[in-house]
Amino acid sequence: MLMGEFNHTIDVKGRLIVPAKLRDALGDEFVVTKGLDGCLFAYPNEEWKNFEEKLGALPLTNMNARKFARFFLAGATTCEVDKQGRILLPAVLREFAGLDKEVVLVGVSRRVEIWSKDKWIEVSEANEADNNMEDIAENMSQMGLGI
Repeated sequence: MLMGEFNHTIDVKGRLIVPAKLRDALGDEFVVTKGLDGCLFAYPNEEWKNFEEKLGALPLTNMNARKFARFFLAGATTCEVDKQGRILLPAVLREFAGLDKEVVLVGVSRRVEIWSKDKWIEVSEANEADNNMEDIAENMSQMGLGI
């Protein structure tokens, strides 16, 4: 289970320290790709394999399925953790998520989300301002996730 919120920085070469708690679950090598809401998604290899199989099972004749698969697969890259616990994030992924200096890594069950700190604060404040978590919880209940 990946969980928690961790603040870190990216160095000038695009290297990011992965917190030990997350590194233990992600492994020494994992996949990072474009994510939703303007962040990056990092998947342990086994989770990525499962996700990739689901993408491969989508109907090739469906335009939205092709776009969805393209979005996640085109930007995907394997990241290896170095001896200092860092990964090198490709420039294209850093640009996509607006990662400059300060970043926030968030464990979200089966994946890690990598956010620019400014975007994370913006999203977090918007969630708090909406104050609609009760409505969201009700919707989740309808999807089978009761609290």
